[in-house]
Amino acid sequence: MATNGAQSKAGDWRNYKRVLLPPIRDLHRLEVYEAHGGYQTLREVLTSDRWDPKSVIEEVKKSKLRGRGGAGFPTGLKWSFMPPVDDRPRFLCCNGDESEPGTFKDRQLMEFNPHQIFEGILIACYAMSVRTCYLYVRGEFARWIEHMERELEKLYAKGYVGKNIMGTDFSADIVIHKGAGAYICGEESSLMESVEGKRAYPRIKPPFPAQRGLWGYPTTINNVETLANVPLILRNGGEWFASIGAPNHPGPVLYGISGHVNRPGVYEYPTGMLITDLIYEVAGGIRGGKKLKAVIPGGSSTPPLRADMIDGVTMDAESLREAGSMMGTAGLLVLDEDTDMVSWLRRVAHFYAHESCGQCTPCREGTGWLENILTRIEEGEGRLRDLDLLLDLCDQMEGRTVCALADAAAWPVRYTILRFREEFEARCKPSLVPTGIDLTPTG
Repeated sequence: MATNGAQSKAGDWRNYKRVLLPPIRDLHRLEVYEAHGGYQTLREVLTSDRWDPKSVIEEVKKSKLRGRGGAGFPTGLKWSFMPPVDDRPRFLCCNGDESEPGTFKDRQLMEFNPHQIFEGILIACYAMSVRTCYLYVRGEFARWIEHMERELEKLYAKGYVGKNIMGTDFSADIVIHKGAGAYICGEESSLMESVEGKRAYPRIKPPFPAQRGLWGYPTTINNVETLANVPLILRNGGEWFASIGAPNHPGPVLYGISGHVNRPGVYEYPTGMLITDLIYEVAGGIRGGKKLKAVIPGGSSTPPLRADMIDGVTMDAESLREAGSMMGTAGLLVLDEDTDMVSWLRRVAHFYAHESCGQCTPCREGTGWLENILTRIEEGEGRLRDLDLLLDLCDQMEGRTVCALADAAAWPVRYTILRFREEFEARCKPSLVPTGIDLTPTG
């Protein structure tokens, strides 16, 4: 597909060598990970005079690493929000809930390279003087939870986790916490409520987790993929990491490509990839030789882009913002020309209505009404005025709730209607006045 001379920000991506999911057999086993240099970076951080907690945070800042869980917040800056060390407990939460539809990259790391996650967790704990990390994993990942627990036992036995790690005075524990599969637990304050054994209702902010998190103590929450990048940054340097991909949103990223493509899957490449390169080269193009209709670039909650909107757009926060969408989790859903956008949107709305925790009225009621009205339209009973009603509902939901679930439900509805309105109008009955009736006043 032509890109009108648009340039990728990913450099020589065709010769890129993977670092998050390297092609090493049995890398999930401790002995294999160590044989390929695993935990050497942690050892250097803990024993070398070069590193102290502050210098580790500064190196992560230098790397420009941004969170890979959806929000894209600068990681080093988030770490620096933790208050000065005192006698209070401090916590780290590693978010492996991965509930966003169209997102399936964290499970790849947990299955094939869990030790890089563990090493990143331990370095982060050292940088923030944290003694306990809760690795929160959605319960459906039972198989990967079991194998991570086995590998974690090996780390405790070898002295890489627990008291006096590697013979130093640094101690930290990692606890794998199983979730129950709720989408809301991917939101950081809901995750903390769940870890505390409570119903996963989001918390009002401020106070933010760095001031008042788990059990009221300072807490930082990072995504699985975010922390897996940390050993790479400390091993190779922040400048190395910042040189990969898009200048303002750098580093390797796991692209989850699904939908109507010939080769769906998880692909590791630099940020700044052209969406057209990902679809037509990496994923082998649209299946059946059909035309592209739409791309949802960052999971189901990000606004969809029409096929005529993606030319020259790259996978980084700035480019996608200019195009009218978001990077999110880099989970691209690709839809071909035969996709029924009304049916697709109804299914998305059903998911968010089902997953709303019910704490906030605009979300609890609004997500249900979005689904009900879209169902009515899909079944041929909608009216044209329902489209404006849906947009009005989105106005009443966005920015009016404790967490962003209402926004996540409203964005696909708003932008799918705005960008594919003719398709929705074709499914609706005329409003108010039946055609063919003369309403001209008489006499």
